[in-house]
Amino acid sequence: MLHNLMRDPSLVVLISITLVALSGAPGLLIKKQSLGQRIATAAALLASLLALPSIVFMLLTGASASYLLALNLPFGECLLGLDPLSLSFLIPIFVVFPCGSLYANGYWPSASHRSSEPPLTFFYGLLAAAMALVVVARNGAFFLMFWEVMALSGFFLLMAEHDKGEVRRAGVVYLVASHVGVAALFLLFSLLRFHTGSFLFPARGALQHVDAVIASVIFFAALAGFGSKAGIMPLHIWLPSAHANAPSHVSAILSGVMLKMGIYGILRTLSFLPQRPLWWGAVLLVAGLSSALFGICAASLQSDIKRLLAYSSIENVGIIAAAIGVALIGEATHADRLALLGLTAALLHTLNHSLFKPLLFFCAGSVMHATGTRSMDRMGGLAKRMPWSTLAALCGAVAICGLPPFNGFVSEFFLYVAFFGEAMGDHPYLTLGAPVLALVGGIAVLSLVKLFGATFLGSARSERGAACHEAPLSMLLPMGFLALLCAGAGVYPQAPLALVAPVLAAVPALAPVAIALPIDPRIFAWGACALLLTGGTLALFLRWRTAQGTTSQAATWGCGYLRPTSRMQYSATSFSEFLASLTSRVTRTTVRAVGVEGYAPGASRLEYEPEETVLDRGILPAFRMIGKGFYYMRKLQHGQVQLYMLYMFVALVLLMVWVR
Repeated sequence: MLHNLMRDPSLVVLISITLVALSGAPGLLIKKQSLGQRIATAAALLASLLALPSIVFMLLTGASASYLLALNLPFGECLLGLDPLSLSFLIPIFVVFPCGSLYANGYWPSASHRSSEPPLTFFYGLLAAAMALVVVARNGAFFLMFWEVMALSGFFLLMAEHDKGEVRRAGVVYLVASHVGVAALFLLFSLLRFHTGSFLFPARGALQHVDAVIASVIFFAALAGFGSKAGIMPLHIWLPSAHANAPSHVSAILSGVMLKMGIYGILRTLSFLPQRPLWWGAVLLVAGLSSALFGICAASLQSDIKRLLAYSSIENVGIIAAAIGVALIGEATHADRLALLGLTAALLHTLNHSLFKPLLFFCAGSVMHATGTRSMDRMGGLAKRMPWSTLAALCGAVAICGLPPFNGFVSEFFLYVAFFGEAMGDHPYLTLGAPVLALVGGIAVLSLVKLFGATFLGSARSERGAACHEAPLSMLLPMGFLALLCAGAGVYPQAPLALVAPVLAAVPALAPVAIALPIDPRIFAWGACALLLTGGTLALFLRWRTAQGTTSQAATWGCGYLRPTSRMQYSATSFSEFLASLTSRVTRTTVRAVGVEGYAPGASRLEYEPEETVLDRGILPAFRMIGKGFYYMRKLQHGQVQLYMLYMFVALVLLMVWVR
């Protein structure tokens, strides 16, 4: 019987999800140190080894499946489904989750985190399983249940170091923002229930008779609910602090996978509607490009390595949203090629981001593990002591900047082609997206050069950094695996394109499948091979030239200073000072300085902290004003019965006046 079950790939996927959910449970019961964590890692690896071949097989063969759970719940049938859209979003889960589980053995070992490791491992598995169930749920109420489990699991993971005030603040913001988003999803699924008579998801394009106004409300409810989870500006307020304060393997899965649940929700909701007006695409395009630009501007100012990566996630989600907007514009204007390029870019960049962003968070965790700080201003010179982590970080940085030969280049190239292709077409205004995307790419290069240079190059800025060592093998293996995937998807993009193609066919009207991509994917392979060959030849030539001559070593030129120190290097803050001055109107910073006074001044201090503008300048002041208002209203409650009777009398008089 088990043999027959395992021959059904869809059942294998569901069994793997169950295994993922239970992976951390033994650790809660086993008292032996590290055994529970190892069992969880083995279960995570086994689940992925079972699920990924089945998912790929179903995608390539166009198979789909659905299962009805025999649960007597009040909201109707509990239906699970596996179609190409769901399957494509399951891939990041089953790639990142086992990598993070293995990475945790070195980064958050049970031996040194005995009290926090078992719950962390348990909720890590629960988060991955909840995300998998979100993408296979076909009932709105069922979907919301898994969505809530996902949100709460993320909260408990984020609060792993809850003794720190910064972590508690990040957790509160995350929890409030998550449930504001859930409120929008309640509206969305209530509207769907009202028009379909059931909580079951409508079939593709089934909402044919929905009024245009109601359809727009559905669109905006989905954009608010799912956009807040994806981190589209200005709904991103929870993201930077949450990703910065969570353990690095948690940040990797939050950024690499959980943000994509928002993208999945937007695409799934769009598939319910047979037609989408042009202005929906314009809204997504403007929101996406704005999010990409402001996200990367904020990233460029950060000196906290994880905050930089968190803001970079906002940028990449913005690129994905902009690509979906381009697809909708292409569909509404019957520009088949534009729609195809837009949707291909969106799906491909979703997959690519789920590879290079966890890689970078793993690298950030490695340097934090070695130096004990998140501040790049206190790092430097790590390349000599952490060569493998440096190489992995370089691969991730090149990939996220959208440079060849890595995978980020391919997906962004499709979006460039979509923009430039309209220069001579019916919608030349779309070409304006290309310079915005180029500006985003340029600032991304600057930001990642800062990250890599301040962290790995130069001299060490702290004693711990000078004495650090390479990360253990359990941390290096996931980094190496993801770096290879990033390189492989860039050199041979036919493989990820083959996984994306069935999704194009599964979301009709978003992109016609009858036409082919205007770019032969083989040019990426040829270009990447030529680039690698040129680079390899140049490296061998330089090595040969070095071997031919005599090598002498000396200190780096210190600009005339007799005793240059590491404090005279460019720090992460000083590197981006010029850009900070250019973007000061949209990305504010707080500077606290103790001035230098007197002829024999004492120690001075300068603190530089970029603000979260939307949260610190908009939402928190509004909450404080509301709080003050409630404070004064609280004075109405004082326990005197005669005054309560007076309130009732006044309320009765006002009601009578209103009714009359």
